[in-house]
Amino acid sequence: MPTTTRTENGFRFLRFEEDGPVARITLDRPEARNALSMALSDELFEAITLVQRSTTIKVLVLTGAGGTFCAGDDLVEFAGLLDSESADLNQAIRRVRVYQAMANTLEELDKVTIAAVDGYAVGGGLEITMACDFVVATERARWGMPEVDVGITPGWGGTTRMSRLIGRRLTKEVNLLGALHPASRAWELGLWNRVVADDRLEAEVAELVEVLLSKNQQMVRQLKFIINRGVEADLHTAQGFEVLSVGVTTAVNGVWRVPDADQGDGLRDFAAKGALWQRRRGLARDFWADS
Repeated sequence: MPTTTRTENGFRFLRFEEDGPVARITLDRPEARNALSMALSDELFEAITLVQRSTTIKVLVLTGAGGTFCAGDDLVEFAGLLDSESADLNQAIRRVRVYQAMANTLEELDKVTIAAVDGYAVGGGLEITMACDFVVATERARWGMPEVDVGITPGWGGTTRMSRLIGRRLTKEVNLLGALHPASRAWELGLWNRVVADDRLEAEVAELVEVLLSKNQQMVRQLKFIINRGVEADLHTAQGFEVLSVGVTTAVNGVWRVPDADQGDGLRDFAAKGALWQRRRGLARDFWADS
């Protein structure tokens, strides 16, 4: 797939590419297995924000250079900060909140997101995949949350999103034991969508992108939104999202008029300070206001 690299963005630790409606972010610290240093994390957030602002991008693919998706947070960098005279607990908390904001922004994009995983996706790398809509991985890929063995805990999805995806009991197993699991188990648990032969990753992702781009993009955006919101709500609230989505869908398909609605007259009359506006405000402005 031909791409045009947006070198003018000046990224050092990742590559950001656009090819029509498809964007690709490639983590590019292969010498460190694409570990998320603070600098790379800042660039990743910036790249995700570029995608968020775009009105032409429909699909975002995230991947890693050098045969590894992402080995998680840069623990060597983190260890160095512990002995620094400027070490500050509040700064660590602020940093985690930035990472949470990054994952939340990724999850809430009005584009479809695909994590293309080869090699390791552990710690923060796994947390990235859990904020994506689709995850396609190679058979040789490995995943896990090994933070427990260095005396830290996940900060942006390793306990929260994971428990929503695979349940409390399995999330405890993954986090408390810290094992590295084969890609096949992520598929079995519903954590990832597909596991493909090691030489099939790019082709499989390209085929998935083709299918997604063939869809009615407004319907894709609505479905993603109501599923993301509905899963965090009680059943009746979630059904409310479905009802409103049906209304939007019907309007988008051309049936938008409601006989006892204004059809925009209320706003137009407000701008003109016309009779409709004057009558409504005249009736309502002081009604029961003395109570």
